[in-house]
Amino acid sequence: MRTVLAVLLLALVVAGVLLAIAFSGGYNVAATQPDGPLTRWTLSTIADRSIGRHAREMGAMPDLDSAALVRGLDHFHAMCVDCHGAPGFERSEVGEGLNPAAPDLSEVVEAGEWSDAELFWIVKNGIKMTGMPAFGPTHGDEDLWSIVAIVKQLPELSDAEYGTRIAELRASAAPREDGMTEGPTSPARVHVHEDGREHTHE
Repeated sequence: MRTVLAVLLLALVVAGVLLAIAFSGGYNVAATQPDGPLTRWTLSTIADRSIGRHAREMGAMPDLDSAALVRGLDHFHAMCVDCHGAPGFERSEVGEGLNPAAPDLSEVVEAGEWSDAELFWIVKNGIKMTGMPAFGPTHGDEDLWSIVAIVKQLPELSDAEYGTRIAELRASAAPREDGMTEGPTSPARVHVHEDGREHTHE
């Protein structure tokens, strides 16, 4: 009985401290303020455990043809490089201002930090309070898997090789004789989602 009361008392004290911090405004939420070791450990542990648990339902990466990989590169360069960078491409100003910083995906793959299923889950669902958006609401599973496939290739690509691929991707959108342009995903590099929405990849 005393143990139960002690646990309840401790829980009340912790709750009181958290409420005091929350309402005092003393906690600095600025992205320029680095998190302390305890906060980093807590948030990363929660994320790691959550991703590992929920990614079990994602299955294995399907076989992807060359056209799917081209689409994957198109999506990756348009949506991921600003925050994560890529071989020969630095993060944008937006990516530099994130806290926590978006990881270097080449290093993540080399370290074996995430399985294919976990990478897919992250791309599809995003991660709260990190700046990582969920692309599942706007992209089909095949496109999401194609992005994962490109991420897995990053450690093997030199700056020159990645740059060549992007140059080829952009060249495929060169103007035609009829004045239109075409790219790897659809005419005029306008990508049409399953729900009918469109956006243009640069």
